[in-house]
Amino acid sequence: MAVNEIPPVTRRQALLAGGAAGLLLRPGTSHAAPSPASLPVRPTTLHIAPTTVELAPGITRRVLAYNGQVPGPVLRLPEGRPAWIRVTNGSDAPELVHWHGLDVGAVPDGATEEGSSIIQPGGTLDYRFVPPRSGTRWYHTHTMAMMDFSRALYSGQFGFLIVEPRRDPGRYDREVLLAAHHWDADLPDMPRSPEECATPRYRYATFNGRLMQAAEPIRVRQGERVLFRFLNASATETVSLALPGHAFTVVALDGNPVANPAPVSVITLGVAERVDAIVHMNRPGCWVLGPTDPIQQTTGLGRVIEYAGRSGSPVWTPPPASDWDYALFGGTAAPPVEELRLDGIFPMLFERRPMPDGMEGWTINGRSYADLPPLHVRAGGRYLFRWINLSGCAHPLHLHRHNFTVLRHGMRRIGPIEKDTVQIGRFDTIDALFTADNPGDTLFHCHHQMHMDYGFMQMLRYT
Repeated sequence: MAVNEIPPVTRRQALLAGGAAGLLLRPGTSHAAPSPASLPVRPTTLHIAPTTVELAPGITRRVLAYNGQVPGPVLRLPEGRPAWIRVTNGSDAPELVHWHGLDVGAVPDGATEEGSSIIQPGGTLDYRFVPPRSGTRWYHTHTMAMMDFSRALYSGQFGFLIVEPRRDPGRYDREVLLAAHHWDADLPDMPRSPEECATPRYRYATFNGRLMQAAEPIRVRQGERVLFRFLNASATETVSLALPGHAFTVVALDGNPVANPAPVSVITLGVAERVDAIVHMNRPGCWVLGPTDPIQQTTGLGRVIEYAGRSGSPVWTPPPASDWDYALFGGTAAPPVEELRLDGIFPMLFERRPMPDGMEGWTINGRSYADLPPLHVRAGGRYLFRWINLSGCAHPLHLHRHNFTVLRHGMRRIGPIEKDTVQIGRFDTIDALFTADNPGDTLFHCHHQMHMDYGFMQMLRYT
């Protein structure tokens, strides 16, 4: 098995459905840093350094990565127990590691805007925190790239972080971890229409750092129930996936159990989103698990699913249409906003603004990050984000150190779903409930690397 392949692990966490009402008001969670006496005897170590990644025989790239592999090592941390991770920076520039989806303190979160420490070249930093809730999280660099497509999320600095539950119900037979990533970014001419957005083009795309034609098939047996943990670790690209003849039963979004596990034929992930889905292997054959976008197919994104005793050319047939919809997983629709006890509503309008140097900048309520005052919240308060996208491209919206609960998508009230990143479509709106239950400076931003780098961020500050 190649160094950058993630081996399957059998009978891990089964993410069961939780009640929708529980998503509207979560019980309090402790975010205190662990005491030195409670830490593990030895730290888990990550080393940031240049490495050569083989996407396929004869196709190699020199990138920054963790521990010489892409993705980085899978980190499995026990729920509610202290974690100690030691990171050494062997690159030539300052770095940070962000623990995406973890409700941790501002200092270990890994964002300079929140006061997190920078790891200087040649330096070492210890991260200590207690992961309070189980689920599929991930870790990645949180630096800026601007127009350097070798840095930040264009590089190979990402990896799965699985917070293991205290109890393992074992409702599936094995798990498969697949992280999508795009390589060799190149920015074409800037868009001229207000409804267009600048997005890099990519030469290659991979699961777990390997092109489909160079990766070992995922070998399954008829009757198996396989938990797929999907992660979109791209810097800028949305990914929609299908597996012909099979349904994905979605059991968790961003690592959080959904109220209504539902089958879909297509899974769509905005940048930084995760989807946990169980597939019942009941269609023997040799199939392609791959993107529905023909352009992304040509870049090499995909993986062959091969049943025991079957061989031959893998089959791909596109789904008739995408049936992906957040509303499928939320259960009973949330009550109207007027019936919620709120401490405030934050309307946030997202717009694209041309910049003097020809690049495109991004604003929230007419201002970019450098000119935006923070949103003020009080500990224990309940607030509604009203996100309004006035641009012609989708945005993966991410809130650090907290989850939020999506209550309305477009014109529809939907059953509540708990997330840390949500994709807002072009000219779309989303209402999301946020409980200020983790004091400290908190960063909100679009996870599209170019949008974040060019102003699409705002701070939340506890009073």
